[in-house]
Amino acid sequence: MTDGVDTVKKYQFASDNYAGICPEALQAMEAANRGYACSYGDDPWTEKACRLLRDLFETDCEVFFVFNGTAANSLALASLCHSYNSIICHETSHVETDECGASEFFSNGTKILLVSGGHGKVDLEAVEHTVKRRTDIHYPKPKALSITQATELGTLYSVEELQAVGELARRLDLKLHMDGARFANAVATLGAAPAELTWKAGVDVLCFGGTKNGMAVGEAIIFFNRDLASEFDYRCKQAGQLASKMRFLAAPWVGMLESGAWLTRAANANACAARLEARLREIPGVGIRFPRQANSVFADFSPEVAAALQERGWHFYSFIGSGGARFMCSWETTEADVDLLAADLSAVASRHG
Repeated sequence: MTDGVDTVKKYQFASDNYAGICPEALQAMEAANRGYACSYGDDPWTEKACRLLRDLFETDCEVFFVFNGTAANSLALASLCHSYNSIICHETSHVETDECGASEFFSNGTKILLVSGGHGKVDLEAVEHTVKRRTDIHYPKPKALSITQATELGTLYSVEELQAVGELARRLDLKLHMDGARFANAVATLGAAPAELTWKAGVDVLCFGGTKNGMAVGEAIIFFNRDLASEFDYRCKQAGQLASKMRFLAAPWVGMLESGAWLTRAANANACAARLEARLREIPGVGIRFPRQANSVFADFSPEVAAALQERGWHFYSFIGSGGARFMCSWETTEADVDLLAADLSAVASRHG
């Protein structure tokens, strides 16, 4: 039942990484493929992408393009810290749970310190306690605070919450990093200007996700504090993240930004997730674990229901021992996909309830 590309597409809610390249990004790559262009970023596509991002954020930021989110986050954080420093982040953050120690590796040993917080957002009192609990030379001096927007639990920091985080970071002399793998989804829900959600709230550097937004590869590292970007190009080169044909990382950004697809495609993913949440709330025996604010729905149901749903060919991430599941919608998800999933889940839940 799950053999074949079309069937996998139809039955997948595991990750927005499963989706293909959206038309706006693909057309821009095809346009960039016509003829020669200078290498290593000295091309008109990269120049234009940087200019469009500066226009979007309404500031003269420094922009770099790398292949993936792990490189973006780890290199950005390394630029904020010395090896004897520490990075504070939420205990569920991607930086902590899913990047194989890359932040520690690229920063030559900077330690990650974890804090808790409801719905995937850092608790500000916990952050302050972590900074102040020790000031002696034996403690890895906190230097950066990393937050995720949208969070790993699909929730969002409001503008007011971001302002509070930024104020705390300034007061504690912490540089503020934002993992924005799904930043477009956050903007689509909150309806605020990107500037209000980043540098105006105190964010020093944003890792703006392109891959999950419909591109093949490519994340933008945006330094609002330009001083922190000093010699960052050397970090990218040393880490194997300086693309020789940089135009193919940059061109999709041009296509997505000029057309507005970066936002409309994210809005579609969010809308599909909202529809899925509404459908799942109608099914007896299925609960919603976290508020649905972006493009993911976290649901609770029994392991038997999960197994039966997987037997029907559905792809989703489960959480070992908890009986829960994450359903992720992408730019390519349709209402028909959502309704089919909900119908199958309702059928298996009624059978195994």
